[in-house]
Amino acid sequence: MPAAVINFAYLLASALFIFALKGMSHPRTAVRGNLLGALGMFIAVLVTVLDRRIISYEIILAGLVVGAGVGAVLAVRIQMTAMPQMVALLNGFGGAASALVAGAALAETIHVGGAFGLQLTVATALSGLIGGVTFLGSLVAFGKLQELITGAAVVFPGRHAVNAVFLLINIALCVFVVMQPEQLLWYWLLLAAACILGILATIGIGGADMPVVISLLNSYSGLAACATGFVLQNNMLIIAGSLVGASGIILTQIMCKAMNRSLANVLFGGFGAQAVTKGDDIYKGKVKAASPEEIAMLLENAQRVAIVPGYGMAVSQAQHAVRTLSALLEKRGAEVFFAIHPVAGRMPGHMNVLLAEADVPYEALKEMDVANPLFPQTDVSIIIGANDVVNPLARTDPKSPIAGMPILDVDKSRTVVVIKRSLSPGFAGIPNPLFAADNTLMFFSDGQKAVNDIINALKES
Repeated sequence: MPAAVINFAYLLASALFIFALKGMSHPRTAVRGNLLGALGMFIAVLVTVLDRRIISYEIILAGLVVGAGVGAVLAVRIQMTAMPQMVALLNGFGGAASALVAGAALAETIHVGGAFGLQLTVATALSGLIGGVTFLGSLVAFGKLQELITGAAVVFPGRHAVNAVFLLINIALCVFVVMQPEQLLWYWLLLAAACILGILATIGIGGADMPVVISLLNSYSGLAACATGFVLQNNMLIIAGSLVGASGIILTQIMCKAMNRSLANVLFGGFGAQAVTKGDDIYKGKVKAASPEEIAMLLENAQRVAIVPGYGMAVSQAQHAVRTLSALLEKRGAEVFFAIHPVAGRMPGHMNVLLAEADVPYEALKEMDVANPLFPQTDVSIIIGANDVVNPLARTDPKSPIAGMPILDVDKSRTVVVIKRSLSPGFAGIPNPLFAADNTLMFFSDGQKAVNDIINALKES
């Protein structure tokens, strides 16, 4: 295949990746962005395989059919509540693929007696290190999200020292790979040590920090792909990996800023390992339960209503019921907006994705900085399954684990309705004084059922 055709195809794919990232920065264009990214990757992979003539056309076609089939099944069968787990797995597979490809390239060079350039050896070592950490780190994140293992931060005495020792071991093995690349054993030992480091680095991070972990692992998978691009001397892989790595780091910084914490604190702070407190002294005799009929009476006269979604909405699959409630309130003349916290849910943009699935108008989604000034003029704020992101302790208690974290100021609303199964704490493991506030009513129920009950009460009123 002519070099000009290959370079043009790679340029086109790179442009599509950039437009894809731009499109995915806003819910309105996110679907189009996904399609552009998929098209760019299809072009890049197809041209690479045809140019290198690695395998026959029949096998290429078979791979396309199988891959498309698996993707279609996953797209249809994976529930939106399981999307964070899916993202974690895909990050892990990306890291594993990069590490294995780099190892295969090193083995091929040894087999044919090729030259070991510094670019090849350094890039191979980095691909093995980052890919191994990404693979097992992502599997641990998947296990936490899927509740196959505890979602709390697993900490033990001297864990930082243990992590430091394994990091030094990995660095030493990287040096051995660079200095003695003809000894393939060093690479596989590096990959094994990197996998252990990935487990140790992720197991000590609690469930509240999963949005940060997922975006960081996504960045790692991109960096691993970029390193493998240098191994294979493939410009397209270098560009794609760099874009993924950079965008993941930027998103990680955004998530950390949303929690008012540094990345180092997220990775090494052991946040979420403390014992869960019940908060009896805060809740006792102060919590007011409400019925659907009482909530409907509040909403009948409300001029402005805020809906604050959290992970509980995702678990109960209440987004479609929420959309129906929103439409019903707007039909009655109320202004309805959705207040979205950047780290609500278990992955970046989790709430936006769920609400977009239910065809909630994009204009109704308000980011935290836009929503907070609206709460003092809001008649009713309905919280569905959110906890830590509306906890006023972040503002009032400097000793709280979430002190300084920007929150949604729902407590400033005239009336707050909290839909929740129980008074159990969120990922931070601390009670929420909002539940016992004078202007708060608790509706203890499953999210979807609760919203449907309120809808029926409104229709009957």
